[in-house]
Amino acid sequence: MTEELLVMILKDAFTTAFIILLPILTVAMVVGIIVSIFQAATSIQEMTLTFVPKIFLTLLTIVLLLPWIIDTLVSFTEKYFTMFITLVK
Repeated sequence: MTEELLVMILKDAFTTAFIILLPILTVAMVVGIIVSIFQAATSIQEMTLTFVPKIFLTLLTIVLLLPWIIDTLVSFTEKYFTMFITLVK
């Protein structure tokens, strides 16, 4: 295994992780901004108000995207397992 191949594998792994996490982190960020604007507008400074909606909607996003996440990870794994098998032979 060469350095170039290792760098390509790591680059693809980080890219796949970024693509999977991007929608989840986007939802968490948007919900956080909306709750912050709501808190600033109403002068409600309850600490738990920021966490409950963010956690709920983040978990909902993960559940809704789970088939896509699994499909992406399975295709990534199959790609590199088949590549490793051809390298060993």
